[in-house]
Amino acid sequence: MRFETTLQRPVEASGVGLHSGVPVQIRLLPAPVSTGIVFLRTDLDRFPIPASWRHVARVSYATSLMRQGVLISTTEHLLSVLYSMGIDNAYIEIDNLEVPILDGSGLPFVRLIEQAGIRQYRRKRRYLRIRRPITVEDKGKRISILPAESFRLTCDTDYPAPIGRQSLELDVTPESYSAEIAFARTFGWETDLDQMRNMGLIRGASLENAVCFTPAGVLNPGGLRAPDECCRHKALDLIGDLALLGRPLLGHVIAERAGHAMHAALVARIMQDPSFYEILTFDQLASRVTQALVS
Repeated sequence: MRFETTLQRPVEASGVGLHSGVPVQIRLLPAPVSTGIVFLRTDLDRFPIPASWRHVARVSYATSLMRQGVLISTTEHLLSVLYSMGIDNAYIEIDNLEVPILDGSGLPFVRLIEQAGIRQYRRKRRYLRIRRPITVEDKGKRISILPAESFRLTCDTDYPAPIGRQSLELDVTPESYSAEIAFARTFGWETDLDQMRNMGLIRGASLENAVCFTPAGVLNPGGLRAPDECCRHKALDLIGDLALLGRPLLGHVIAERAGHAMHAALVARIMQDPSFYEILTFDQLASRVTQALVS
């Protein structure tokens, strides 16, 4: 994609927050070139919170952003969709503190973007290309990123039965994301429900917006949408956290049992050291690829 994009027209959705349980309405609107993705708290005089690594606040069970004490929680699903579908600039009006969970996947947001349409600007899109390998690891978990000429993702997960080990690898494009990742729902275990609710979490969770596992299988009447739905959802979460880089990524990300905190640590490490990356346009990238083929 050579040029920056935004939405053609406003679209909206409403639901509840997964963790807060509060009712919330969001509206996605077009934004000017080089705006990026910006949340606007309409209940607080449209207070702006850019979707940037600089504003990451909490990364335990979801990724939250905060600016001057104003919070936006559970941003990863919506940001994952906007990033993967190639939306560079958008305002997100939101009237409460948490993005609605909808059905627990990215698919409703994909449908919203399809409904809105995509508009291209004349300004050239600028990519963030990784120049040298980076790794963050802790207690048997690891996430790395290697130089590449596309956005490639390898995601390995390992959970107790009945999930087990799962793995996914693909080039992230709007088409592959819509077909292979967007449908995957958030998930958890029945044995953890009481503890999480006592922590003030998952107050809005139900079998309508999350997959719930027991030692014997899945509680949801319809079962899983794919045998490896959990791994695909972790890939969805990972992309949403990588969106906080603020530019489309060129690199191969390899995540091994990583979570939100490790994703955020990788993004921060990249952005705090400019020697890890370069910024270039699609034309500059294409020219380099052509030169490499000729040589």
